Amino acid sequence: MLIDTDPGVDDALAILMAFNDPAHDVVGLTVCAGNVGLRHTVANALKLCEVAGRGDVPVFAGADRPLVHAAPDAAYVHGKDGFGDIGYAPAQREAEAEHAAQAIVRLSHAHEGDLLLVALGPLTNLALALRLDPTLPRRIGRLVVMGGAVTGQGNITPVAEFNVYFDPEAADEVFRAFPAYDLCDWEATLAHGLHHRDVDHWLQADGATARFYEGISRKTRTWSADRRGDHWHSADGLAMAFALAPEGAVQTARHPLAVVLGDGPERGLTRVDRDDDGTGAGGANILQRYDQGRFEALIARALAAR
Repeated sequence: MLIDTDPGVDDALAILMAFNDPAHDVVGLTVCAGNVGLRHTVANALKLCEVAGRGDVPVFAGADRPLVHAAPDAAYVHGKDGFGDIGYAPAQREAEAEHAAQAIVRLSHAHEGDLLLVALGPLTNLALALRLDPTLPRRIGRLVVMGGAVTGQGNITPVAEFNVYFDPEAADEVFRAFPAYDLCDWEATLAHGLHHRDVDHWLQADGATARFYEGISRKTRTWSADRRGDHWHSADGLAMAFALAPEGAVQTARHPLAVVLGDGPERGLTRVDRDDDGTGAGGANILQRYDQGRFEALIARALAAR
């Protein structure tokens, strides 16, 4: 598994889930700007590896901005540093010298046909990798993307989800290049809320992982409780559950998907062609319903890891 990410509290939970899964070998974290700037997202990825005892996982710094237009970050949700502004001590190691896009291409050759690529942030690194090597999709065993809002209920604009809106040109390039991919969108996320009471219980686990995650997630959990009620939502956690255990998907739908570009109010909208009957092998395999108990068990076990 290769994880392309912009940590971010939500990404951190997903990465911890991956680290805790014995069936998958995480061969790297490729990092871009998104939730916050690249300096912070790289530092957060390194710190998370350190806390989880995964110094063996290389971290590669990548794109520090979208391909074309500047975009807002999500510091108001995740904290200015992306990890709740708790003032953690920096990790003892640094990122690799290789650029994330180059690492994606290299690792696709090293693990040809077997690589599970999980994209949790804006798709800028992946778009750059495609520009370096347009044959990349042939070597990826499976691509899972957290992004989009397939019925137009956005979380950064009225119609657009954050990851796609941050760099819609990159998302457009990636979705066009990959003949088939799995998609976990914002609307699936809203259908799989996590009750704050349960999250609080999981975070009481006696270990460094839970203690660290409780600290970095406190700001965003408070923000969520104030605005979204009893449930907290982990988009990246749900995407990672879909990646780790696809058999937990209760309902999916396959349709062609396009990204709206330009500068108008629909910029970043993910437009789904529902007139297509979905019987073909291509397009987006869109998650609609995942086994809630399985999803929550994956989170609880990851947070309980020492």
